[in-house]
Amino acid sequence: MHTSSSSRLAALTVSLAVAAARAPAQQAALGLFQGQTDVGHVTKQGSVTYDAGSDRYTIAGSGANMWLDHDDFHYVWKRIPGDFLLLARAQFDGPGVEPHRKFGWTVRSNLATGSPQVTAAVHGDGLVALQFRRAAGGQTEEVRSPVTGPDVIQLERAGDGYTLSVGRFGDTLAPVRVADLALGDTLYVGLFVCAHNDTLVERATFRDVRITAPAPVGFAPYRDYIGSNLEILDVATGDRTIVFRSPESLQAPNWTKDGAALIYNSQGLLYRFDLAQRRPVALNTGFATSNNNDHVLSFDGRTLAISHQSAEDHNASIVYTVPVGGGLPRRITKLGPSYLHGWSPDGKFLVYTGQRGGEFDVYRVPADGGDETRLTDAPGLDDGPEYSPDGRYIYFNSVRSGTMQIWRMRPDGSTQQQLTSDQYNNWFPHVSPDGRWIVFLSFMRDVAPDDHPFYKHVYLRLMPAAGGTPRVIGYVYGGQGTINVPSWSPDSRRVAFVSNTDLRRLP
Repeated sequence: MHTSSSSRLAALTVSLAVAAARAPAQQAALGLFQGQTDVGHVTKQGSVTYDAGSDRYTIAGSGANMWLDHDDFHYVWKRIPGDFLLLARAQFDGPGVEPHRKFGWTVRSNLATGSPQVTAAVHGDGLVALQFRRAAGGQTEEVRSPVTGPDVIQLERAGDGYTLSVGRFGDTLAPVRVADLALGDTLYVGLFVCAHNDTLVERATFRDVRITAPAPVGFAPYRDYIGSNLEILDVATGDRTIVFRSPESLQAPNWTKDGAALIYNSQGLLYRFDLAQRRPVALNTGFATSNNNDHVLSFDGRTLAISHQSAEDHNASIVYTVPVGGGLPRRITKLGPSYLHGWSPDGKFLVYTGQRGGEFDVYRVPADGGDETRLTDAPGLDDGPEYSPDGRYIYFNSVRSGTMQIWRMRPDGSTQQQLTSDQYNNWFPHVSPDGRWIVFLSFMRDVAPDDHPFYKHVYLRLMPAAGGTPRVIGYVYGGQGTINVPSWSPDSRRVAFVSNTDLRRLP
């Protein structure tokens, strides 16, 4: 059949248009990932289904094993350069057949069956191992984890070193490591399922999947910043939803009284983020354009108190109040630095951390301004004060015991009581609106007790308001700015927070 050049051009145009339409559709079908494939010898084809609404991946895979000098499995992958941090919650769908069926993360130099690789493997019988192959076609080695049957899997690359950290949701994570594993710079990174029996297909579901590009080596804190995810966490299930991403530093989301928006700070300004429209709008705070991440809404939701780095006070943080819709700030604290953290339920007082005479302590001041009252006087840093919704207590964190721990006291500063005592450095207790729970931020032991830096491994932990055993509800790469301010939803079911990733390097 003879086809004219114009017909051929039209056909080519249609073909290119179809291909262009398929590319984003394929990407949407894979979520964070770029491709999927069966690696090695697999007689039953694998697959992946991505549910964008619940942000979950269901991977079906066959394959005889991932061991010795080759691997057979189904793989959903993304190409990533440099260092990264991988996190997911996962479980098999159903009881399965083979006790050594596997799921997890695997990182590979290429897609060949005998590729150099490192794998975070969770077996059907609960065994967990960091498996690795140093050379193409070489033998697989492993380091076993002391944890069995985890559903939280974290794999981190730092240069040629890899760390696997696992645990059951609610628990802290236990690490195992391998060093000097040279796989190359840009690698295949992704999730896998191996049935350990090539006549079967096994399935696993992965949720809260995060691929993070950490801060680069040598970055300067408070001068250099990486991007931000504005997230909402369901406290009952631990499910996380990213509602907004920015290459800039977003910090400290408050939740408005009507539940319709979040208020956060970025680059000195305050923003109102509408949860229905999913977009931020800058708030008018007049001359206060150097706001830090210490800002709090009054309990009635009508007024916003802010901490602005005041030029007339040699850039010390000073507390002001402004209508929640914006307006001219009104100065409240006479002295600085003063870092705001709480508002009394009756609206009469603000509480904050102030540095006076070289010591950081908790202070109270009338909400209309006036003389401040010192509420703590223990040596070392006292920080993060916040009223309980019934006004009976002020919760805060203190380093007086040697590590940073959660405390509470009566509103006049009396009856100071320690609520946590563990190996972590615990910051910023926030009481749920129903008064039942506290959520707080926990730094690891490698962070100085009186420091709360950016870009670290941290936990969001939950415990009863009267004290008790905390449990983890969020495994986060963040720190400073993650949850500095009260950030519960009005119904006490969700918490807003910020996690961090370098979106310029890994969009």
